[in-house]
Amino acid sequence: MFYPYGLFDPTMIVLIPAIIFTMYAQGKVKSTFAKYLRVPARRGFTGVQVARAILDKNGLQDVPIETSPGSLTDHYDPRKRVLRLSGEVYQGNSIASVSVAAHEVGHAIQHANGYVPLSLRNVIFPVASFGSSAAWFFIIGGLLIPSMAGLMDIGILLFGAAVAFQVVTLPVEFNASSRALTLLDAHGFIVDEERKGVQKVLRAAALTYVAAMASAIAQMLRLILIRNRRR
Repeated sequence: MFYPYGLFDPTMIVLIPAIIFTMYAQGKVKSTFAKYLRVPARRGFTGVQVARAILDKNGLQDVPIETSPGSLTDHYDPRKRVLRLSGEVYQGNSIASVSVAAHEVGHAIQHANGYVPLSLRNVIFPVASFGSSAAWFFIIGGLLIPSMAGLMDIGILLFGAAVAFQVVTLPVEFNASSRALTLLDAHGFIVDEERKGVQKVLRAAALTYVAAMASAIAQMLRLILIRNRRR
């Protein structure tokens, strides 16, 4: 980022709380996941067994389950209607494995049921993806060419799509986590004593989405402050 008023941009202060929160959230999810990855679920089901059983019980026999390389790369792809689980979740029979697997199945059920926030997020995604990248060309252009300050306004509007995506993501993720706990309970994949561990895993994961939203909003506020200062 270019700073026309010197090497230090005072508006960076706006980002500091969000950066600290993001670092905390990332550390929390990694430590919580690692902790409960070492705690076997008493029923002994693996992540893929849990996912397959819940999908089938909800009429989603046609949704395949694939392995995804890396750690914490688990996701449901609504475009291809495929559930992808990392190796440690796919093969693991830990509290973390069954929790994450059930959470991702929650997204598949949302998709099948036409859950409105998920549908809205899917519509926003291509715009947000383009906006988050293209925005910086307009913003930097507006900073470098003072006579074309209007470029910053365009950039801020484009970045707004990325912010909207993060805001809509929250209810989608919280709902998937709520479904996960209910599904694990209802189908007997966990015992009562394991509920607290499942909740901790799901809450830690949700915290990363809260942090992502906070960071996007903070960056948006910072851009507005930069624009206003230049006028």
